Amino acid sequence: MSAQTIKRGGKGVRRAAAAQSKARQVRAAKAKTGSALDAAMGWLPFSEAQLHRIFLAMILGGAVVLAWTVASFAGIPAMAEKQLAAVARDAGFEVRRVEVRGVQNLNELKVYERALAERERAMPLVDIDGLRNELLQLSWVQDARVSRQLPDTLVVDIVERKPAAVLKKAGKLVLIDAEGTELETVSAERAKGKLIVGGPGAGKQVVALGALLDAAPAIKGQVREAEWVGNRRWNLTFRTGQVLALPEGARQSAGALMKFAQIDGRNRLLGGKVAAFDMRAPDRIYLRVPGRTDEVEQAAVVATSTKAKADAAAGATDKAEKPESTKPASKAADKD
Repeated sequence: MSAQTIKRGGKGVRRAAAAQSKARQVRAAKAKTGSALDAAMGWLPFSEAQLHRIFLAMILGGAVVLAWTVASFAGIPAMAEKQLAAVARDAGFEVRRVEVRGVQNLNELKVYERALAERERAMPLVDIDGLRNELLQLSWVQDARVSRQLPDTLVVDIVERKPAAVLKKAGKLVLIDAEGTELETVSAERAKGKLIVGGPGAGKQVVALGALLDAAPAIKGQVREAEWVGNRRWNLTFRTGQVLALPEGARQSAGALMKFAQIDGRNRLLGGKVAAFDMRAPDRIYLRVPGRTDEVEQAAVVATSTKAKADAAAGATDKAEKPESTKPASKAADKD
């Protein structure tokens, strides 16, 4: 009989079956994964070659950012900027002239003081935004624009604020714009002919005052001063020195001023004997004649188109010139 050799360590039937089962599972998983990835790739609007280029660009971009960060810590960009400025200066691109435009009231020297600080600086190193912000700090400057005019000129365009009135403050007169921005201190001589406003908060009421005076154009040119009283109403002083006290409220004060203009057109109130007119009451006007110990209350004067009201207005003026001692006294154009 021939001898049979028995090999030890070989796979048993169970082990072989288990290995084959695992192999089948791996192949199935790879098939599913591949099919899912292929399906996802199919939805993208890129080809495989384009995706490779995108990934490559992302990798290179990250490398550039990393290199720039390292260079920044090493001071290389600053060195490069200085070298560029030196080259520009050698080529004639440096500030040698400053041109200022749009200045009428502002002292130009204040602009040149700031702009000439950039003189002999290389054009690439001029801080345009910083210079503009400095110019905006000047009281007369509403807006400013700074530009380079190569090779060697800085151009500064100024938009000035427009003076609207003179604000009366403690011991001085200040020119202001319509928003109440203080422009500069002026002398009494220079303030002549300009509208003078006073009272707490008057500077912020210039626009409202302009609208009020526009309601009575015939009177507007006669107003010399306007006092904002109690932060709620106006006392107007005319060029004749006479004072008109107006009621509170934009509509009420405009209506009273128009009535006053109509009465003045018929009876010449301005330039007459009456020193003060008080129209704070809605249906009457109080007149004060200097030299009298009491103030005479006049009949109701309302400017309307009816003859009766016109006669009443004329009668009120006559009584102002010849007051009756039996009329009750009232206060006119005094402080509230």
